[in-house]
Amino acid sequence: MLPNLNKRTFTLGMASAVALGLAACGTKPTKPGATAGLYPAFGGNEPPAAPREFRAAWVSTVANIDWPSKPNLSAAKQQQEVLAILDRAKAMNLNAIVLQVRPAADTIYPSNLEPWTEYLSGIQGKAPQPFYDPLAYWITEAHARGIELHAWFNPYRARLDASRGQSAPNHITNTNPAIVKRYGKFMWMDPGEPAAVKQTLDVILDVVRRYDIDGVHIDDYFYPYPIDAAPQMAGNAAALDGRAGTRELDFPDDPAWHRYLASGGQLDRANWRRDNVNRLIEAMYKGIHAEKSWVRFGISPFGLGRPDRRPPGINGFSQYDKLYADAELWLEKGWVDYFVPQLYWPIKPPGQAYDVLLDYWIRQNPQRRHIWPGLFTSRIGAATKAYEPQEVLAQVDVTRTRPLATGHVHFSMVALMQNRKGIADQLRTTRYAGQALVPATPWLGSERPGTPLVGAARRANSVDLTLKAGKANALYAVWSRHSGQWRFAVVPAVRVAWSVPDDAALGAAEIVVVSAVDRLGNEGARVRVWGKA
Repeated sequence: MLPNLNKRTFTLGMASAVALGLAACGTKPTKPGATAGLYPAFGGNEPPAAPREFRAAWVSTVANIDWPSKPNLSAAKQQQEVLAILDRAKAMNLNAIVLQVRPAADTIYPSNLEPWTEYLSGIQGKAPQPFYDPLAYWITEAHARGIELHAWFNPYRARLDASRGQSAPNHITNTNPAIVKRYGKFMWMDPGEPAAVKQTLDVILDVVRRYDIDGVHIDDYFYPYPIDAAPQMAGNAAALDGRAGTRELDFPDDPAWHRYLASGGQLDRANWRRDNVNRLIEAMYKGIHAEKSWVRFGISPFGLGRPDRRPPGINGFSQYDKLYADAELWLEKGWVDYFVPQLYWPIKPPGQAYDVLLDYWIRQNPQRRHIWPGLFTSRIGAATKAYEPQEVLAQVDVTRTRPLATGHVHFSMVALMQNRKGIADQLRTTRYAGQALVPATPWLGSERPGTPLVGAARRANSVDLTLKAGKANALYAVWSRHSGQWRFAVVPAVRVAWSVPDDAALGAAEIVVVSAVDRLGNEGARVRVWGKA
C-alpha cells in the first residue's frame, strides 16, 4: 500500500481483541450513520432485502505492520494473533480481510516458486516452526467466522534494503537477477521483462489453484514511485503529500526498452510502460477466472486519476504518468471485479477531497464494477497529519450516500486492533451495528444457490436450528421477527447448528426465515423454518 513501510510505532495490543460475537442484528448500510438493528418498516410476514456492504481491512505482513507482530514468533503465537485479528473483525461486523501473502517476491505459504518471507521467521526461506501453512490457517479460520479472505500480492517489489538478512537462494534476485533492477532502496522486477510478468502471474495462479481464497488483490506498486535522485528517498510518501522531487531518478529498464524498439515496437516509452502493466492486468483477470470463476479480482491503485480527466480543483501526483498505471482503462475494459482507490485524504481539503475523488472514480466505471474506496484509518493517532475518528466515520457516511459505492476497506487492521481513540468501538456501535452480506457479483455468475435443509425447535430461550447446506452454499442468511421487527444474522455454511436467541426487549422469535448465499453473494430461495403467517 501507499503509506511508507516503516513499522508503525504502535503495538498490536492483541490482549484487547474482542471475543467472537455470534449473534448480530441488522443494519441498513445505505443509510449514513445507520445504527438501528431493527427493521420496523418491514414489520410484515416477509423480511426485507438483506443488508449488503463490503467491510474490510488490509492486513500487512511487510515490515510486520499488522501480522505477525514481529518476526520469529512461534507458530502457536502467530496463530493466536491470527485468531485475535479475526475475532476483532467478526466482533466489529467486518466481512472480509485482505491479507498480504506476497510482500516482496516471497510468501507466507509453502511455495515451489518463491521463498518463505522473512517477516515470519526473520530469515527469508525459513518456514514457521513448528511447521504450518499460515495462508491455509487464515482461510480456514476466516471462513469459520463467515469472513472472506482475499489474497493480496505485491506484483513487482522484489526486495527492500531494510530487509534483515540475505535473499534466499531461490529468491528472484538470485534465480534471475537480470530481470531485477535496483531503484533507490528497492530491488524491483522490471515490468518490461516477460520473465518478470510470468513470475508474478505464475505465483498468483498457483495460489488460486491451491487455496480456497475469495479474491485476488493487488496494490498500487506497478512501476515504483519515483524517488529524488539526491537524496534518494522513497517516493510513495511524497506522492501522498503532493511533493515533487527536484530531479527524479528514471527507472533503469533500458535493456527491455531497446529490445522492444529492435523488435519494431512503435509506442513511446511512457505508453510502452503503461502497456506492460495493462497486459499484466488483463492476463491476471482472465487467468484467475479461467481457474476459478468465483474468485474476484481487485486492485487498489493510488487515489488520484489521470490529470487530463480530473475534476476542477483536484491536483497532485499522477499515477498515470509516474507509475504507468492506466487505472481508468482497467475500469473501462472491465478487467477488475472490484476497485479500491486509495482515497487517503480527508473530506475538506479541496486539492484531494475524498468525496470529489470518490465521485470521479464512480464516473470512470462504465462496466459497473464494485467501487470500494480505501480509507486511511491508520492516520488516527499518527505522529503527523493525524485523523480524528470522526473523519473516518464521515467518510463511511459519504460513501454510503453513493449508491454505486457499496463498501470500503480500512488501512490497516492495526488501527482497529488498537482501537485508536475508540475507532473500533465507534464503528461497531454506530456504523456497523449489524451484519451485512458482501455485494453480489452477478457478472461472474448469477445462478442461485441450492436451498438448505433446516430444522427448527423451540428451546427455553431460543429457536435452535439444524442446518444442512445445499449446492454452492457459502453462508446462510437468517432473519428472525420479534414483536413485528426483523433482525438479521450471517451464519457460515460450515455450521450445522445455530440458535436464534430471544430478544430481551422484544421477546421470542415469531418467524424465522433462512436462505443460502453463494461465493458470489447470490441469495437463494428463502425458507420459513419457524412460525406461521
